[in-house]
Amino acid sequence: MSDVTIICRDNGPLRIAGRFVIQDARGNAFDLSGREMISLCRCGASANKPFCDGAHRQTGFQSAVQATRLPPPAPNPST
Repeated sequence: MSDVTIICRDNGPLRIAGRFVIQDARGNAFDLSGREMISLCRCGASANKPFCDGAHRQTGFQSAVQATRLPPPAPNPST
């Protein structure tokens, strides 16, 4: 599998590019019809969740994202 890039678009969706698989909660893969670039909804208004259908434009969704550093992960108690 090649590298995957996820872009957080200001006031819009998460844009995913590369070779990837998206699964539902039961582990079933969505049929992406060979696409190597898709957008996932962040606003919650899409009629085609988890995919973006542009509904964020009508709802006035706003979210500007800037890259930051995450804190270190919590220790794993099972190790």
